[in-house]
Amino acid sequence: MRTFESGSTRNSDENKIDPEGFLSPTVIQAFSDYMNKHRIQADGSLRASDNWAKGIPQDAYMKSMWRHFLDVWSIHRGIIRFDETGKEIDKVEALCATLFNVQGMLHEELKRKNAMNGIYRIVADSFLQPLNTTPENFNISGTATGTQSLSEEMLNHDK
Repeated sequence: MRTFESGSTRNSDENKIDPEGFLSPTVIQAFSDYMNKHRIQADGSLRASDNWAKGIPQDAYMKSMWRHFLDVWSIHRGIIRFDETGKEIDKVEALCATLFNVQGMLHEELKRKNAMNGIYRIVADSFLQPLNTTPENFNISGTATGTQSLSEEMLNHDK
């Protein structure tokens, strides 16, 4: 139990996930800038920011991920890389492109695992929600009482 100077109290956050600690705001900003830049399509139209969530085959993510990783690796080794227009590829740009493919492929894999094991369902707003929402499975704040994270539960379910 935590008690703050104001007198308010909260349960311990010792075993809870900490996205604020796990993620870098600088990286999230750079990735968001990269994604926003690439919303403009070849025909000049603006793609929705969450267009990728409609689904891209994992094979497409894999092929693109390797191309961008090859750029990152080459640049890291001091080899200058150029895109199809002849423009030099920036390392941050290549890292963001790789990150896009990694997170997209992970998204598709989690969707696949969800569909296979039936623990979670994808709802219209693209968030994962537990299927078993009986009151005994949740604490007073409305969060699940299980000790495993979503990814741990999904990965361990098939074992």
